Amino acid sequence: MCGILGSWGWADVPIFENALAKLAHRGPDGQGFWQQEDPRIMLGHRRLSILDTSALADQPMRYGGRVIVFNGEIYNFLEIKQELLKKGYAFLTESDTEVVLAAYDAWGSACLQRFNGMWALAIWDIKKQELFISRDRFGKKPIFYTYAQGALIFASEMKALMPFMNSPKPHQHFERFSGRLMEYENEEDCLIEGIKRFPAGSFAQIRLADLKSQKLFASKFWYPLEHLPRVASSYPEQVEEFRELFMSAVRLRMRADVPVGTALSGGIDSSAVACAMHHIATKIGDQKLAKSWQKAFVGTFEGTILDETHYAKAVVDKIGAEATYISMDPAKGIENLQEYLYYFEELYLTSPIPMIEVYKAISKAGVKVSIDGHGADELLSGYGHTLHALKDCGLSTDYIKHILELNGIKDYSLGKYFKVLVDLCGGRLGFGSFLFQKLFGLHRDNPASRELGYFNQALFVIYNQTILPTLLRNYDRYAMAASVEIRMPFLDYRLASYCFALPWQSKIPLGRPYTKSIIRDALGDLMPDLVRYRATKVGFNTPILEWMKGGWRTFLLDTAHSKDFLHCSLVKGEDTKHALETFLSNPNASYYEAERIWASMMPYFWQKAMFKSN
Repeated sequence: MCGILGSWGWADVPIFENALAKLAHRGPDGQGFWQQEDPRIMLGHRRLSILDTSALADQPMRYGGRVIVFNGEIYNFLEIKQELLKKGYAFLTESDTEVVLAAYDAWGSACLQRFNGMWALAIWDIKKQELFISRDRFGKKPIFYTYAQGALIFASEMKALMPFMNSPKPHQHFERFSGRLMEYENEEDCLIEGIKRFPAGSFAQIRLADLKSQKLFASKFWYPLEHLPRVASSYPEQVEEFRELFMSAVRLRMRADVPVGTALSGGIDSSAVACAMHHIATKIGDQKLAKSWQKAFVGTFEGTILDETHYAKAVVDKIGAEATYISMDPAKGIENLQEYLYYFEELYLTSPIPMIEVYKAISKAGVKVSIDGHGADELLSGYGHTLHALKDCGLSTDYIKHILELNGIKDYSLGKYFKVLVDLCGGRLGFGSFLFQKLFGLHRDNPASRELGYFNQALFVIYNQTILPTLLRNYDRYAMAASVEIRMPFLDYRLASYCFALPWQSKIPLGRPYTKSIIRDALGDLMPDLVRYRATKVGFNTPILEWMKGGWRTFLLDTAHSKDFLHCSLVKGEDTKHALETFLSNPNASYYEAERIWASMMPYFWQKAMFKSN
């Protein structure tokens, strides 16, 4: 896990070095620089040493006639390395970076299909004078790029591109982005004018003609719905298949030459990861398995609805982990807000403070890798999208009752079913269109997604377009602010593809008062029953309602009344000030109101962090 920076056509080395220094938090273990005069190429790297911590694995790394800068991990690099050894390739390091270069030499861009991991990489071919850029299937690792003075510059974060720009400023359509906080991550344009986001699951081969035209053409190498495997016909067999895939995903992600741990919330997803890690380390093993893996880190929110310490402790006791409990102090956190938003770079519904504090505690404990449970909600419906299954179940009374119960609806009558279905379709017109499609087999959606059914299609949207891309972006910034690498077993492409191939009935089987049943059934023998049979979901987040009304109250009021805030072009100053005062005076204000007020103030904090700290 590292920070990368590169340019083609830029000549000013001091500016390049200054920009590279802005990525130091992504790679505190070392800095590397490589340049070529004709054509003018510069590659920079900030290293967080995870695999082969020796100087031999430093970057930029040269292999034959190519040079690479690489951010991420290829978890199955040992298996790929064995293939390459049989082809006659030789290696000087124990790193995955060298394997990536050799794989590119052997298979070209087709090597990407073989990688199981997360990556943002750039390879310069010295002989061909060609630049190859790629980003992993789901976009866990970021690449941004811009053109300045005829040069192409790319980097892991926007702040590293800003020194190359004459006068960086917010995007002309900034207000549109701030109104679509869960959607803009899937777009090319960014919050800063002139900076573009390289798309996930893609690669680009850039030649001199492309540089001159200032056109970057990205080609997709991964379409999730075109890689769906066959699944067993019975649910018990599916449970076994899921368990095998999940254990493999966790095992590969436990490979490291440094200590690893886990951010444990007490929810079903993070608990499954922690318990699987314990099982693998004590019962299965693996070549290259981290020697230190037993540490769990729990963020606590005493006195708030978000506190899950009770559940996390049950997991810690079950697996005998070394637990660190991080008590969140809202007053201390708000003091670091500007610094944290500078690392974060983006807008969101809530603050990054608790998440960054957890990863800072992980880093302070000497742990460089956190294996976490992100991604399961989007695959297996952790956000309450189960109502969409009403469109799939037709008139099956058992499933109608089950789905309504999952959503807290006690009225099982046919009239209630149709009312919910009409609302779900967006009204009578939408319901009529839905019935027409069902009756005549006509669909206006993507043919590739048609076989998923309505419920799985709803999950696919949040997985591929909205919630998950945003979450992956956020957690990259949270962890990198603390120089920690996050690995996510649920984002193993084999497991993700398998989950989308599962029929909707296997995701919400009858008789279960909770979602994500297949995780519970596949790993339940490894988890405490308190967590396995837990039906409630909280999620690790900022207790923003309590903090805004408590420890942050004075800070927020002072901000909203300041001349700087009221004159900021990115916020509606007077309207936001009034909304904040109304919210703070309302004893019945909701969590969602708190999020809305915070989101309306966030552009001001963002501008202050990004443009006054750069």
